[in-house]
Amino acid sequence: MGNKYAIVDIETTGGLSKRDRITEIAIVVTDGVKVMDKYETLVNPGISIPPNITRITGITNNMVAEAPRFYEVAKEVVNFTEDCIFVAHNVQFDYSFIQNEFASLGYTFSKRRLCTVKLTRKCFPGLKSYSLGNLIRHFNILVENRHRAMDDALATAVVFHKIMAASSSLITKKFLTTAIEVTKLPEGISQEFIDQLPTQCGVYYMLDSGDEIVYIGKSINIKNRIKQHFGKVDKKTGEMLQKVRKISYELTGSELISLLKEAQEIHTFNPSINRALKKKEYPYCVLYFEDDLGYISIRAKRYTKKLEKCKEILSFSTSLAKAKSVVTNYCHLFTLCKKLNGLEKGEAGTSCFDYSIGNCLGACAGLEEPSSYNERILDFISFNDELEKNNFFIIDKGRSEDEKAIVLIEAGNYLGHGYIATADAYMGIEELKESIEFTKPNRLFNNIVNTYLKKNSNQEIISY
Repeated sequence: MGNKYAIVDIETTGGLSKRDRITEIAIVVTDGVKVMDKYETLVNPGISIPPNITRITGITNNMVAEAPRFYEVAKEVVNFTEDCIFVAHNVQFDYSFIQNEFASLGYTFSKRRLCTVKLTRKCFPGLKSYSLGNLIRHFNILVENRHRAMDDALATAVVFHKIMAASSSLITKKFLTTAIEVTKLPEGISQEFIDQLPTQCGVYYMLDSGDEIVYIGKSINIKNRIKQHFGKVDKKTGEMLQKVRKISYELTGSELISLLKEAQEIHTFNPSINRALKKKEYPYCVLYFEDDLGYISIRAKRYTKKLEKCKEILSFSTSLAKAKSVVTNYCHLFTLCKKLNGLEKGEAGTSCFDYSIGNCLGACAGLEEPSSYNERILDFISFNDELEKNNFFIIDKGRSEDEKAIVLIEAGNYLGHGYIATADAYMGIEELKESIEFTKPNRLFNNIVNTYLKKNSNQEIISY
């Protein structure tokens, strides 16, 4: 089976991926001969679109005000680019913006890449310019809305198909292969080994030449996650390339158990590359309180002794940036005001930026009553508080269809997990407890369970 290609074009608020944001994205999936699928959407960038950009693209602030944020379309981007080579005209521009958007969500986006600028220079030498506009004129490609993502993506697809058609006589398959920007792999680990890794949920271990574990991670798709590790250019990837010589894994079936097992294994083996997770304590937390005007405020704070008995803590984080990211997610999830939650500065009584684009209902300016504002999160908070008072099992996916994973919580403490045959999963509390591999209560593990349940409120639970 041949390669699939995802031809991508984006429109943005400017030219710097570290500063600017995506306003529109289009993906055209092709086999190199014909278009197989398409996807397009406007994206609310969360910042104002400069007038000079609007003059070029025609995309206005009003057009994106009701559009989804990137985190809402991220799954579609993953689905449409899955198992595809990422293709774009000046590929580094589009790729860096999308990679940064995923990085802001805590996800590493990594793909093999092809640049149609480089390919057209090789295939069609002698042109005055290899800009997309000039190629559209050179090949007489019909484009209705230039500088809109789908029209430019379709035009790039036409150019790419011409490149592929010309490749048999003008460029060799070897050139096409070498033109792909590939992921680097550590010494001793082949692409064939990576391709054979499981796509299921579990924990993976990276070992050095002396079989010492140097990194432990978890993922709902082990193969994709390991490929992502080696698709970045940063200090951690450099360490992995230098130290890692073997990779092993253990399937868990359950995403929650993979989170717990990762934390347990890191605590046991203390791998050298697990910088972020090496700390035994989470020094930052996210808590909530009622402010002087009666609004519930969610804030990222340093965890101090004064907060040890605080019941209003929602989660813990390894850094202030991650804690603030949690607060940002709550703001998105419940349409809360970033200004009231300490994420945006401004004069008291004035509206925040999100209000101007419809992502805040005006609590910051007194335009929404505290009762209405607070109602959106009180049910959520009381639900999780109630869970902490009960004894219960969490029932999750097993490693096969004939198996269920179970996690035991008593008096708010995680006590262990295990597996049981699907047919026996509902026989009784004692049978469930017999399958548990017990562990001592630990605040880190409790935090993992609570955070997971907040994100997965429909999780199957058996209380007792």
